Amino acid sequence: MFQTLSSKVSVHHMHRGIRRRNIDTDHISRAASRCINRAAVEMRTEESLSNTHTQEKREAEQARPKPTMGALMLLHVLLVAVAARAPAAQAWGKEGHYMVCKIAESFLTEQASTAVKGLLPGWAGGDLAETCSWADQQRFRYRWSSPLHFADTPGDCKFDYARDCHNTEGEKDMCVVGAINNYTAALKDSSSPYDPTESLMFLAHFVGDVHQPLHCGNADDLGGNTIIVHWYRRKSNLHHVWDVNVIETAMKDFYDNDLSTMIQAIQQNITEEWANEEKQWETCRSRIKTCADKYAEESAKLACKAYEGVEQDSTLEDDYFFAALPVVQKRIAQGGVRLAAILNKIFGGNSKLQSS
Repeated sequence: MFQTLSSKVSVHHMHRGIRRRNIDTDHISRAASRCINRAAVEMRTEESLSNTHTQEKREAEQARPKPTMGALMLLHVLLVAVAARAPAAQAWGKEGHYMVCKIAESFLTEQASTAVKGLLPGWAGGDLAETCSWADQQRFRYRWSSPLHFADTPGDCKFDYARDCHNTEGEKDMCVVGAINNYTAALKDSSSPYDPTESLMFLAHFVGDVHQPLHCGNADDLGGNTIIVHWYRRKSNLHHVWDVNVIETAMKDFYDNDLSTMIQAIQQNITEEWANEEKQWETCRSRIKTCADKYAEESAKLACKAYEGVEQDSTLEDDYFFAALPVVQKRIAQGGVRLAAILNKIFGGNSKLQSS
């Protein structure tokens, strides 16, 4: 498997930004056609997992002694204090996207940082990371955007843009790689009719998505969404394991449930353990498009390894966790470095990173 642990716009925003082509549906791959209900499947599986966890909590609560009113009031005060200083936990997952964007912020040039802050909505408080899950919240408002979060493949461990980057109607460029290219171009063009704030938030999110291996997983199982597993004792699915469970377990076991501590650990790895690789991550010789197709190719290869040894109703525990964790951490790091490089190039004409 893996190496062991070491170290608007309008509803037609994307459609207007990408040239539409008519394609004979006979040429749409059988695997891609099975993705038609992916967004709905993800929503149903999230609801199912939520219901399962709710039942587990109810059973546990029945066995606990009831707290006093004084204890409840103290707990309420503590929860309000915690909520005021931490990003909301949500189903990467919100934590994964937050980390990608926080790392990117630390590598922005002064010029790019100023430009980014100028585009952020008021509710972000000048923090790009606060907006990086916005695109997930819009998937059922902007339904056309659902296929832009992934680029599933036939399971051959490769990403082929011409073959894999289309939606279920066969529209070319409608995948996460096409979206990254599209929103990068929109932000570069000062005369673009598209809302630059939404373009920035979509771009930041999709750069995170393309680095999550199961966002370039097998079309037949909707990127692991239909593979039901147990993460230790809790019911999950393979996609959710990579979106959320690995990060949650790492935060609990190693980082005292403190997201900022996990971010600092990844940033330290970038400047130390991965220092010799970091320059290669940010390098992109394409003058016309981004190098998102390369990032998808990397994820497709990693996705194949993520499937190894996993079957329906598998129980994934320490062996899987300690193999997956370093991959998750490095992909978050790569996503942050590359997002910064893209934004530096858009807003400063220079893809070189600011030293953090």
